[in-house]
Amino acid sequence: MRDPYEILGVPRSANAAAIKSAYRKLAKKHHPDNNQNDPRAAEHFAEINTANEILGDEDKRKQFDRGEIGADGKPRFQGFPGGGGGPRGRAGPGGFESYTFRSGGAGPGQGGGAFEDILNSMFGGGVRGARPGAGGPGQFEFDTGGIGVDLDLNVAMTVSLEESVQGGEKRVRLPTGKELNVKIPIGVVSGRQIRLKGQGETAQGHPPGDLLITITIAPHSFFKVEGADLRIDLPVTLYEAVLGGKVRVPTLGNAVELSVPKNTSSGRTFRLKGKGLPKAGGTGDLFVTIRIMLPDGNDAELEALMEKWRDQHPYNPRSGLG
Repeated sequence: MRDPYEILGVPRSANAAAIKSAYRKLAKKHHPDNNQNDPRAAEHFAEINTANEILGDEDKRKQFDRGEIGADGKPRFQGFPGGGGGPRGRAGPGGFESYTFRSGGAGPGQGGGAFEDILNSMFGGGVRGARPGAGGPGQFEFDTGGIGVDLDLNVAMTVSLEESVQGGEKRVRLPTGKELNVKIPIGVVSGRQIRLKGQGETAQGHPPGDLLITITIAPHSFFKVEGADLRIDLPVTLYEAVLGGKVRVPTLGNAVELSVPKNTSSGRTFRLKGKGLPKAGGTGDLFVTIRIMLPDGNDAELEALMEKWRDQHPYNPRSGLG
């Protein structure tokens, strides 16, 4: 993962306000809902969130600056601890320690200066002598339990708008070839991560990693999402706009009827309360914008009627434009 300072586009000297401002601009610009044609939008958005989780937290930022955690927020390997009476260690580049081994260790029958003891002092007791029949003297087994290993898996999953509202189950295929049924939480939003404990990769001597699933909501065929609100362009006929009437409007639940007043212009918007997406403390609204649609093809009768109307009732809807 890239450096979080580079991801947010801020210098290392940036203060908390500058980091917060940079994050908000990038999150708004790269939110998956605003980049529905970009297949990597969810991945980029998750990267921005991870960078902000590090730099937006004072303690984590200090840990990152000191090299204690990586760009993914996980602890970095800081080198092997020095031994008490074993090899002499000194700090080297990258936080590791270098050791000088002296010849002439303990002789036969003596354990205090044995090479195994030196290694034990370096690896914090994580080295064991050879077992009988394991290869003879000088063979050692290394226990890497103290070294961090990233076994988490990251995958992206696209869900429909209906699935994000109603929840449900969806099957996801992992890079390992394994397939899982994943429960989609009700009200999930683009960019949210679902963590499945123990479903990541495995390695001997380590607990299994987790599976991190980043959600993207697929573009809807006629609804546009704006936070918890929805918008829809509703086609109406010329006579419905002129004469008024009731027209059917689809929602994420059951369709409802909208009363269109007489002489409704194209572009007029109506608000249907509570027909949007779930949100904290309630539900968003559905905004319905009228779009007048003329019949396909040429209609001589309609053209004659419009010519007569134009001659008898002229008006200029663009008069206010100068």
